[in-house]
Amino acid sequence: MPVATSTPAAAPGRGVRALVIANAVGAAVSMAAAVVGLVSPELALPGSTGPTGPLVDVYAQAYAARALPLGAVLLYHLQAGRSSRSLTPLLLVAGMAQVADAAIGLSSANPGMAVGGTLLAALHLGLAAHLTRTRRPLTPLPPTGATPAHP
Repeated sequence: MPVATSTPAAAPGRGVRALVIANAVGAAVSMAAAVVGLVSPELALPGSTGPTGPLVDVYAQAYAARALPLGAVLLYHLQAGRSSRSLTPLLLVAGMAQVADAAIGLSSANPGMAVGGTLLAALHLGLAAHLTRTRRPLTPLPPTGATPAHP
């Protein structure tokens, strides 16, 4: 799967490429956490050792209902090198969802959710800010080992 960046091989482009890869990894981790929460909700709760109640199951289902489609669309746009006009709003939505997750993590004394949400919010909102500043579309990178064609 090709990864997108705003400039092919220039030094600043490497930073953008790393940010795009980190966003893709973050989206995949969020999706994986949603699946884990569906299968074993107690794993998402600090200090929980036994079966959970129906409210926890509903929470896990609600989280998955948001995280799975949002993560899938974000991964698609990141790998396809979509223009910043379509990717930036998506990154803003994903970033704000992670801000909300971090706030829920703080209020429920769930450090993993608080830290994870904060880090993912920073990644998503950071790339959105970069795309807003540069106003350049992301372009897919050639596969690893291939040299980019220069006009």
